[in-house]
Formats: sequence, structure tokens, C-alpha cells
Amino acid sequence: MPGRPFLIHLLILALVIPWSNGSAQQTCNEVYGSGERSFSVATGSPGELGLLKILGEAFAREAGASLCWIKAGSGASFQLLRQKKVDVILVHAPEAEEQAIREGWAARRTLVGYNEFFLVGPPEDPAKITGAASAAETFRRIASRKAFFFSRGDNSGTHQKEMAVWRQAGIQPEGDWYRITRTFMSASLKKAHEGQGYFLTDSSTWVMEKDRLPRLKVLFQGDPLLINAYHGLCQPNGATPASDLGARFLVFLASERGQGLIGEFGQDRFGQGIYKNARPKSEKVH
Repeated sequence: MPGRPFLIHLLILALVIPWSNGSAQQTCNEVYGSGERSFSVATGSPGELGLLKILGEAFAREAGASLCWIKAGSGASFQLLRQKKVDVILVHAPEAEEQAIREGWAARRTLVGYNEFFLVGPPEDPAKITGAASAAETFRRIASRKAFFFSRGDNSGTHQKEMAVWRQAGIQPEGDWYRITRTFMSASLKKAHEGQGYFLTDSSTWVMEKDRLPRLKVLFQGDPLLINAYHGLCQPNGATPASDLGARFLVFLASERGQGLIGEFGQDRFGQGIYKNARPKSEKVH
């Protein structure tokens, strides 16, 4: 029987072996479940915040599968799906989602939940955005005063939403006051906190991080433009070896069981769910 050092060596090797879907290798940030068949999901905040772990483990038990999470913002997730390097993406970039469906390299666009964006900043509010009539007006005030604004600048869903607000404001942001982080949501929030600037964050990340960010507060919310819907897309049937598992995972997310887990996520820690799971009657799976 192998000794303990040998078993430990094997365990270390297992942890660093990349996951492969048959066309290209990707490194898993986490693996949920232990079933023989594996499929991959690329996403950002749902993975960072732990929601994907809850959903992935529940589905893996039901399907006898394992889920490989690849940490990627919406822009990078679309590239991975298009290149057939992942089976599923969970993203929040509606125009890009619709284009992917039209072009035929993505399938089964499915609403899985939503939250909203908050504009946070220093409690002193140097740009005086509190009380503005719209998100676009807050951005105009920030730009006119050249107050520090932190942008992810990474073509993520958050960055795309930010740029949509700048377009509505009629401004192309540039200058020393406009600071690009090129990192994920939690890390960008920390940079805004350290730099005492404004930042557009999703509400779920804010709820989980706010106690560590005493020099930031929510200064604007409620504009319908800032609703943040997450959709799942998967590979067309047969496009990857695990495309069938990817499609089943989206069905699970939209099911009563999946939606219950999404709506409950965060209640044990914060007394409320941090993602909404209400499904508009007009929402369809494409």
C-alpha cells in the first residue's frame, strides 16, 4: 500500500492538473462535485461570491457530474465560449448575449437572476452626486469636478454597463481622474476605497464587502438603467463533449430548485438574499 508521502504527492498533482474539454485546456479556479463527467462554467461575481459553489454542488449531486469554475469577467467568458473552451457562461452583458445567439455560437440564453448596480464613493461626496436625477447625471457631476472614478476597464459586464452610462451622459471619460483597475469587482472596490474615488459596483458584491470598506458608501441607486440581469448561455448541441451537461445545468438554474437556491443565497449571513430570482413573464429561453 502506498505510503503517506506518495499519496500527498498524488494529491498535489491532482490539484494542479488542468481541466480539458477536449479542445483546449483551462485551469479550474475551483471544482465542485466529484462525478465522472465534467463540464466547465466561466463567470465572475457568482463564482467570487460563492453562489456558483452552492449551485454547482447541488447540480453535481443530481447529475453525477463535476463542475469546473473558470474565473472570467463577461468579456473573457464570451471569448472562451466562442472558442469552445468552456461549456457554459454566466454573464451580464445583454447586447453581447443577443449577438452571440444571433451568430449561432451560443444557445439557450436563460435568465438565472439579477441584482442592481450601486454608485459608491467617499461619504463626503466631493462630486455632490447624492440626489441626482439619473445615473447619467451623477457621471456628469463626477467628470465636471474631475473627482476620482475607478473603472474596471476590462470589457466585463460591469465595464460595459459603466460605458453605457457614460454614453448616455455624452462623455468620453479620460484624464488622471479616471483610473482603470483591470481587475475583478472586489479588488476594484478595494482600490476605490484606498483611492477615495467613485465606483460602479453590483449590489451583491457590495453587501458582502461593505463592512471592510468604511470609507465608501452607496451614494446613488435606483435608476432602471442600473438593473443587472444575469443570463446563462451554453454551447450549441454537440459543439463540445460536455455540451449536453451544460444545457442541463441551465435547465437546473431555471428550475424551482435552482431558483430557490439563488433566492436564498446570502440569507444566512445577511438576513436577505443578495440575488433576486423573480422571472419576468416576458423572459424566454432562446
